Amino acid sequence: MSFLLGFIPAKSDSVVVLLCRQPCAAISNSKDVTWDITEWLPLIDDRCFLPWLVTVPSEQEQLRARQVTAQQINRIEDMWKERPDAEFNDVEKPQEGDEPDPIKLRYEDGYQYQNIFGPLVQMEAEYDKKMKEAQAQEDIAVRWDIGLNQNRLAWFIFPKLELGEVRLAVGDELRLRYRGELHAEWEGNGHVIKIPNNTSDEVCLELKRGDDAPTDCTHNFTVDFVWNSTSFDRMQAALKKFAVDEMAVSGYLYHKLLGHDAEPPVLKAELPQRFSAPNLPELNHSQVFAVKSVLSQPLSLIQGPPGTGKTVTSATVVYHLAKMAAGQILVCAPSNVAVDQLTEKIDLTGLKVVRVMAKSREELDSSVRHLSLHEQVMNMDTYPELQKLLRLRQSVGELSRKDEQRFMKLRRACEREILENADVILTTCSAAGDPRFSGLKFRAVLIDESTQASEPEIMIPLVHGIRQVVLVGDHQQLGPVIMNKRAANAGLNFTLFERLIHLRLRPHRLQVQYRMHPCLSEFPSNMFYEGSLQNGITTQERLRADVKFPWPVPETPMMFHINLGQEEISTSGTSYLNRTEATNCEKIVTTFLRAGVSPQSIGIITPYEGQRSYIVNYMQFSGTLRKELYKEIEVASVDAFQGREKDYIILSCVRSNEHQGIGFLNDPRRLNVALTRAKYGLVILGNPKVLSRHGLWHDLLTHFKDNDCLVEGALTNLKVSLIQLSRPRR
Repeated sequence: MSFLLGFIPAKSDSVVVLLCRQPCAAISNSKDVTWDITEWLPLIDDRCFLPWLVTVPSEQEQLRARQVTAQQINRIEDMWKERPDAEFNDVEKPQEGDEPDPIKLRYEDGYQYQNIFGPLVQMEAEYDKKMKEAQAQEDIAVRWDIGLNQNRLAWFIFPKLELGEVRLAVGDELRLRYRGELHAEWEGNGHVIKIPNNTSDEVCLELKRGDDAPTDCTHNFTVDFVWNSTSFDRMQAALKKFAVDEMAVSGYLYHKLLGHDAEPPVLKAELPQRFSAPNLPELNHSQVFAVKSVLSQPLSLIQGPPGTGKTVTSATVVYHLAKMAAGQILVCAPSNVAVDQLTEKIDLTGLKVVRVMAKSREELDSSVRHLSLHEQVMNMDTYPELQKLLRLRQSVGELSRKDEQRFMKLRRACEREILENADVILTTCSAAGDPRFSGLKFRAVLIDESTQASEPEIMIPLVHGIRQVVLVGDHQQLGPVIMNKRAANAGLNFTLFERLIHLRLRPHRLQVQYRMHPCLSEFPSNMFYEGSLQNGITTQERLRADVKFPWPVPETPMMFHINLGQEEISTSGTSYLNRTEATNCEKIVTTFLRAGVSPQSIGIITPYEGQRSYIVNYMQFSGTLRKELYKEIEVASVDAFQGREKDYIILSCVRSNEHQGIGFLNDPRRLNVALTRAKYGLVILGNPKVLSRHGLWHDLLTHFKDNDCLVEGALTNLKVSLIQLSRPRR
């Protein structure tokens, strides 16, 4: 019999019990089972294995033992990922070329720039490849289907995803293999078109060619990641182009990007009389100032704190850039979601817009599909022969060799014509290195979410002959995800936006927030933005009198609800969960739902995959209302909520221990994002005794306490807590 193990603390000061969670716990007749207590023994006491399991070393043995630091343990664990046979002695050995050259603030020339960033990109690429290729999952059961475009679909559950061991995004390429007895060996590649959400745990893979797929088989499949080097290759190509091609960027930008002092050129452009753009909202004073400033500068930064209308400001900048002078504008962001949002806004202004998508995403549904290059090619009636070949290709599936060559040639010509006639072309930073962009020169580029991309990724759109650059972002929110620790430590996670600030390029900060109830914006404004955030909405606009919720102070919809339950290590052994917080989370959600709040308006943020998975399951099986309601509530990590908002946010902190740290929660940028997603109300569940040992959390808890919003007890009988906060470790 197989079962999942988990750690359950009976009381904070007693033995930890190792318990089988599922399926034993779920067996319907478990009440009838007679448990022989003598056969069940505790394993751990005070974070040590008990002597019946592991012999306690004598004092003499302890004296002879080598002292091992946490740093050394981390090092050997990292080494095991690459070399499973690595021994502890290897930790002490000097590694050849161990630490790469760290990034600099200033560079002598493009070659030094390339020589420092190139190896870091290479390290990240190798690590990414290793991680992806190690993620094969066997014994997958597949459910077959046909998509609307008649392509073969494979649906399956991917356990490693649930355990938080892999990252999966729409558009990723996977390989499905069959090695069973009912069919000849088979393998097929496809792109992910759906990832698990609260309504379904299945992944959906659209196969490139599914005509010979073993659709009569459902078991004995294996899933592998197909590693794609494209984005890393494009970063390296951009770094090389920056170093060797004098026409890659203007002379002024070349020197500014290297950190040199340079005299800015005079941009010959007449500023508009009116700064708001057609069909977009009127700008406030700080947005007008930002737009006006960047239009006349060759290199500028716009900092957009949460809810300050960053997308509208960016779209307005692009509109005026396109109208002020000849030459095309390139607009990029690291994520497809951000590019799509900008595409929608810029399209409203009446400019001629083209959205270029990666080939792997062309079939995916999108709100801006009608503006995409491939869709515009399909609707281009000046190429009748191309339309005929397109129809033939769709009906037959493939063309003859001669027809395929003709089709490719016509399609390239058609794409070129559409791209050359556009005012604005939008794509992701990585896709800006696509061959379809070769030969195109852009006068200006605006990059949104530039603080979520590494510097080499930002270079891909910059080397298209650019003469004017606008970077939009917020270095007080989450930065780029760099998987390789050594590359991150060498500075690959330090963004170009931040480097330019260190080089004394002052960002234009948007200062009026339209998202949060004023009580929710007060702490982030004071802590992360020097108190500069103003409220563009009133208290009354963010109070919902129809929602009956037991806020401790009715006019102040926020509370820190004290939860003293212990944290546990989750099923995967690599994450954490906290049952007390999960139980209270369900009660709070149920209270909101009963008060008439729609499930789509509620978001639950937790930094740990173990807790995310546990909350989803707990609400499904223990929630007092209909299962369907809980399914529609988004439960996700802080990272998944960046750039988004919900009416009500519940933040489950999870960490609650006597000895260890608070992990992810220690990152101020993560805390900033978590606190600034809610429009109407915020509930935090956590253990103040543990959290208040950390300076930033101590300040936050003091803020809640000063506002009588630090509470304890049942939801039906909340009381202001008199708990003494721990002194922070400085």
